[in-house]
Amino acid sequence: MLRPSGISILSCLLLLSLFAACANSDSTQKNFLECISHNKKSPFPSTSYFTPTNPSFTSVLSSTAQNLRYLMPSVRKPELILRPPSETHVQTAVTCAKRFGIQLRVRSGGHDFEGVSYASEMEEPFVIVDMAKLRTVTIDEDGKTAWVEAGATLGELYYRISEKSNVHGFPAGLCPSVGVGGHITGGGYGSLMRKYGLAVDNVVDARIVDARGKILNRESMGEELFWAISGGGGGSFGIILAWKVRLVPVPATVTVFTVGKTLEQGLTKILYKWQKVAAKINENLFIRVTVQPSGNKTLTGSFNALFLGRVDDLLQIMNRGFPELGLERKDCSEMSWIKSVLYLGGYPAGTDPQVLLQGKPLFKNYFKDKTDFLRNPIPEATIKGIFSRMMEDDGSITYWTPYGGRMSQIPESQTPFPHRKGTLYDILYVATWEDGNVSEAKSMDWVRKLYNYMTPYVPNFPRGAYVNFRDFDLGMNKNGNTSFVQASAWGTKYFNNNFKRLVHIKTIVDPDNFFLHEQSIPRFRLTQEEKKQKKK
Repeated sequence: MLRPSGISILSCLLLLSLFAACANSDSTQKNFLECISHNKKSPFPSTSYFTPTNPSFTSVLSSTAQNLRYLMPSVRKPELILRPPSETHVQTAVTCAKRFGIQLRVRSGGHDFEGVSYASEMEEPFVIVDMAKLRTVTIDEDGKTAWVEAGATLGELYYRISEKSNVHGFPAGLCPSVGVGGHITGGGYGSLMRKYGLAVDNVVDARIVDARGKILNRESMGEELFWAISGGGGGSFGIILAWKVRLVPVPATVTVFTVGKTLEQGLTKILYKWQKVAAKINENLFIRVTVQPSGNKTLTGSFNALFLGRVDDLLQIMNRGFPELGLERKDCSEMSWIKSVLYLGGYPAGTDPQVLLQGKPLFKNYFKDKTDFLRNPIPEATIKGIFSRMMEDDGSITYWTPYGGRMSQIPESQTPFPHRKGTLYDILYVATWEDGNVSEAKSMDWVRKLYNYMTPYVPNFPRGAYVNFRDFDLGMNKNGNTSFVQASAWGTKYFNNNFKRLVHIKTIVDPDNFFLHEQSIPRFRLTQEEKKQKKK
């Protein structure tokens, strides 16, 4: 009689285990679907969720996903995509997910650099809550505020403001297709930051669904939780339903310019000077630099700027503070603030501002990013070192964003975003490619080497990073039990001294760690007194 070998027995056990896991997954999905479909308060209509067998599943999944790296076949896909048509449906999603142990990933605009809003590297099944149907923007002209739902894009917010007023704006990102919900949770910076600070510095209220499935506003959630969601990163404390933001005054006419400089035209020396003046120049002036290869073994640096004023005043400021750029009147254009949004967003001249209502990005690609915050100018030789490395990869880009002005006046602890006084600028290093797996390893290795090259020239205790430019290289939570010490690997880089306070708040408001992802805020162990408070 033949006996099965040990290998055959092991194979059978593995197959049985796999079969059980698949069956369990199918059962969980079925139970979750029944829960959301038959909820007494807000059942999901069949048109508001998509299973993997639905013909629209792939198109819905990819509709706003910006980093194509996380749409590769090898990346885990959600069990389900939900598009809640109302706030109470978001409550249904939370209560049912908690009941059946399903992770939720919340997507407003799909711009998370590591795909946290639509992909997962964790073991548990997950469901996407896509906020695309919750995108109403309501402007209060008298109060100079706006309520904006989490699924709206920055472009939609900007356009709705411009419909009501040509002398108001909002200080948020340069990319109009970014979702408001996630953008503000990480801080949110853009061309008005030197005048008015971050988006989160201009938030006055919020509505969220917490880990208990309750809808809270600023008053009912309390100031600690409101502080945590206002810059502490998305996906850790609840689901943002809407933000109430304070509009800021802008001139009826602003001035923009773009000046390009190649290596042969002195880019290195001009950028060296830029880093000394960009954070100290008039706070009405924002000059960002984008550097990328431009053929013939050279690089071009594009100095893109917004000035809150007329061209004559701008030229005086530039001639006094940054003459090395050689700005001339012909380089400048005067326009309304809403048209400056299109200009800085890369839209062609003459584009109708209504395009902002479409919420569509100008392009998508595969990319990997890393960030540094600079508190001192780097040597000219170091800039040359960056440039020589950039010419090794045709898909390389660096973005240099100035701080100073209002950013230097806000205390580090006012919001979780800590990069304030003393920060001159940040650099975003990006590797892009278009051929999927073919160039992935090479491109990602390139950006990591450039980041390592910069180590001696940046603050390292901690080496700062920006949570809206998420970077899994800093560390990841893969099992849901990451300790404070382990999570500090990325938490202190994103939040510096504010990280411990975020962990304390997380421990109180979400003790079961329901809102969880690869870099979510972890919990402390509860003290006896805190356990008593929790029971109350």
